[in-house]
Amino acid sequence: MSEEPDNIVLIYLRRIDEKVDRLTDEVRDLKVRVTNVEEGLAGVHRRLDRIEDRVERVERRLDLVDGPDPQAAE
Repeated sequence: MSEEPDNIVLIYLRRIDEKVDRLTDEVRDLKVRVTNVEEGLAGVHRRLDRIEDRVERVERRLDLVDGPDPQAAE
């Protein structure tokens, strides 16, 4: 009689342990995926910055810029 409660407790503890292990693996996977997304987004930002610089240079060469940006002085 006294062994049954111990076995039931152990069974539930093992189930909890398995679930925690699965959650740990899933969180680890999510961390890797989020890191990849962050790195990809940083690459997109770098490309956009370069495009912005190139557009500004083209605008200056074509004299499309009227002068200093009035909002930049604020």
